[in-house]
Formats: sequence, C-alpha cells, structure tokens
Amino acid sequence: MENQTNRVNFIDTSLRDGHQSLLATRMSTEQCLRVLPLLRDDGYSILELWGGATLDASLRFTNDNPFKRLDKFRNVLGDPNNGGVQIRSLCRGQNLFGYTPYPDNVVVEFLKEAVRSGGIRMRVFDALNDARNLITAIMATKTFDGHAEAALSYTTSPVHDRDHFVNFARRALDAGADSLAIKDMAGLLHPFDAFDLIEALKQEFPGREITLHSHCTNGLAVASYVAGMLCGIDHLDTGYGPMAGVTAQPPVELMQYFADAMGIQTNITMTNAPRIDAELRQIRTELASVDKHADQFGDPWPVEPDSETRDMVERAAKLIQSRDRDKIEQAIEIIEDGILVGKQNYPPVDREQIKAQIPGGMISNLHNQLKDQGKLDQMPLILEEVPRVRAAAGFVPLVTPTSQIVGTQAAFNVIQGEPYAFVSEPFRDLVMGKYGTLPGPVDPKVLEKISRGEQPATRRPADYVHDIDLDKIYSEYGDLIQSHRDLLLLLLFPAPAKQFLTNRSQAVGV
Repeated sequence: MENQTNRVNFIDTSLRDGHQSLLATRMSTEQCLRVLPLLRDDGYSILELWGGATLDASLRFTNDNPFKRLDKFRNVLGDPNNGGVQIRSLCRGQNLFGYTPYPDNVVVEFLKEAVRSGGIRMRVFDALNDARNLITAIMATKTFDGHAEAALSYTTSPVHDRDHFVNFARRALDAGADSLAIKDMAGLLHPFDAFDLIEALKQEFPGREITLHSHCTNGLAVASYVAGMLCGIDHLDTGYGPMAGVTAQPPVELMQYFADAMGIQTNITMTNAPRIDAELRQIRTELASVDKHADQFGDPWPVEPDSETRDMVERAAKLIQSRDRDKIEQAIEIIEDGILVGKQNYPPVDREQIKAQIPGGMISNLHNQLKDQGKLDQMPLILEEVPRVRAAAGFVPLVTPTSQIVGTQAAFNVIQGEPYAFVSEPFRDLVMGKYGTLPGPVDPKVLEKISRGEQPATRRPADYVHDIDLDKIYSEYGDLIQSHRDLLLLLLFPAPAKQFLTNRSQAVGV
C-alpha cells in the first residue's frame, strides 16, 4: 500500500494545540522548553508552537509574555533558513489571536511583529470560511517573509459540501496563500469523505502543499489520517502520547505504526519519543487541576508495536484502503476500541459528540468554566442545545470565536430556561453578519427576535472597525508600555495584558 509520494511529513502540536485541547492551554513557557529540544532533535522541520489561545492564556494563567515565549522557542530551534526548525502559529484571520475583527492596521502591525521573530509559518483561518477575512492577514504574513497557510474550517451541514471547500480554497489562494490546510477542529471528517475532499483539492490545486489537521474527539481522526496518507497528503498534525488522543490530535506513535505498515516514509526518527513521552506525562501530572482525564491519558507507546497491535494496524489499513464505508467503520472500531482504548488505555471518546460538533479546546474550557460555576451538571443539556443554536445561526463552523459564541448562547438558553431570553452581543453580531458572511440562512424567527429592526451587515467585517491611533494608546498607558510588543498585547487583550504589565512594573519597581 503506497501513497502518491510514498512520504508524509509529521508536524507536532503537543506544545500548542495539544495542551489547548487537553489542559485548557495551561502549559507554561518553562514547561514547553523542557520538551522543545527533544522535538528539535527528532527530525521535525515544522513545529506548531504559538498562536490560538496561547497568547491570552499565557497572560492570564502562566504569567508569560507571549512574544518572549516566541523568542525563546526561536533561540532553541535556530534559523529555519540555515537548518533550523520552522515555527507554525495559528492566526484567526482578521480576528488575529483574539475574538473580534480588528482594523487592518492592527492586523498588519501584530503579524509584522510575530513573523519577523523568524521563520513563521502562519496558519490563517476564518471561522466562517469568508475569504475576505483572510486577505489582510495573508498579505501581512507574506510582506514580512512568512509562509501563509490558508486553512479551511471543516464542518458538516446542509450547506457545507465539497464545492464549498474547494471554492473557498480557490479564493484563499487567489488572495496570496502559499499552501492549504484542512482544519477539522471538531473531528468531523469521516475517512470516506477525507478521500473525496483531499483528492479534489490535490486535483484542483496541483503542487500546493496540503496539511490535514484533526482531533480525535469523535473517533474518526486516526482513520482519516490513514486515508490522507493513502491520498498523498503532504503534512499531518500529530501529538505525542500524553498530549494526544481524546480531544487532541492523533498520537504520532500510532501514525508511525501505520506509515511503517503501508511502506510510507516519514520525517522523524522517534529516537527521543520515550523521553518526550516521559516529560509530557510529568507535565500532565503537574497540571492535573485542569485535566479532565487526570487519571487516564494513555500508556507509553512501545517503540515497536507488539504482534497483536501490528496485526490490528495492518487490518485497519487494508479496510480503509478499500474505500468502502462499511469496511472503514470496521477499521475505526479496530483503531479506537482495539488499539487506543484496548491496548493503550486512552479514555474512550464520546461518539455522540459528533452531533454537537464542539472542538476539543472548547470542550476543555467549557468543562472548567461550568465546574468553577458549580453548573457542571448542565453540560449535557448545553451540548444538546449547541447544534440547535448553530443551525439557527446559519450552520456556522464551530471554531474560535464562533464555537465560544454559539456555546455561550447555548449555555444562556439552557440556564435561562427559555431560548434567546437573553442574547449575548457577540451572538447578535454573528447573526447580523458582523463577523462575515454566514454559510447558510439564519432562522427568521431568531433574526426577528434579535435584530432590533436593523438590516444584517454585508460588507467586509474590517470595514466596520476604524483604524486605531497607536500613538494615542502609547499616551494612554504611559510608562506601562516599554515596547511596541507591549502596545500590541494591550490592543488585543486589554484586561489581562494591563494586569500582566502592571505586575511586571511593580516587580521591577518602575
């Protein structure tokens, strides 16, 4: 069994999406640096280390400056133009690393500072797949010599078919993107559909690198990655054992087993895998207070699979290669029940979660928020409400910020006891087009209830926000701002950044 190129490149996500999905983004810079040299020396050419929720969380919870974190990572990884490792960051298009659309000048200034830190591969996505929200971010990334990777926010709905994603990819590439990614944030991509989508993208855009990114939330990701390898996918996002599986990415150890069974070469040596596993395992114990699965997160993977595991891997690979949906379902059961749960002691995934379509990071954070409020018992009802709210909002893909917006509104609907008795301003803005063009029509009853008689927005979201006077911000915060980076953090994260910078000033007696 061979793919078109007989090679696949693994990209590790343990130090970004892994802990965002499993540990509410609580890994500190110091904890990351205990693992990073081991990853560097194991053959990776790209590591996902920055972006997403890590900037906000580092200010709020780990008392880390996100820009200094990026600098420290670069110092460890060396110059990517001279044998070093490229850093991949996740950027929410016009929303940057925050939750609302920012003016163009802020997008340009922030990405200039991030990309010039060296060798950045910026994954740019928009929650609604509105290509207008990618234009400025792609332009800024490329202007300062970064690599712009446009990500398709994958979801399933009556309006999300293959043509939807191919057309969005075409618009993103036309805007200047260098490569593409399928961002399956909620683990919804079935292997049967993965064949169809990946091959359509490769046929439409020959020569463009394509990355597949998924989560194990619904038990589909590993099998979809195998389908991707069979289609000649260029890159697969993976994590190491303790920072993989459940709501994070597939374990790289298992994907290496599959690659070996199918005669596909990979970029990594796995030499440091036992040490990486041990360090990440220790870090999970250190962060047990925010760990939903603190007592069960998989056993260490053997360097070589035993005969029983090897047999299951080979059988699953053959079933997936058949491209028959029923046989693929058998392969999924072998992988999930036989290998991940049966052999490696990962907690079983809730396959009913596929109805809610909630991404891993949101599940992790929602669990902790409800726990803190003493309302964890409401979680099942909220998860049932999410797909209803999503449909009412035009079947938006659930990824930051739409996942938080829809999830919060679902929580209000449940806790208030009446749908839309209270409507958050972000949800109203979403339905009214302030975040971009919705994939499908809004429920007219919901629109009538929350529109206040106004017409939905139709222009590019950034057109509704004015450029920010950066000099005015400097004047407003005075000595609290010691660099342009401080200013940018205050623009995106006003409250946590102000507290962080205030603490810094008090610590040095300024």
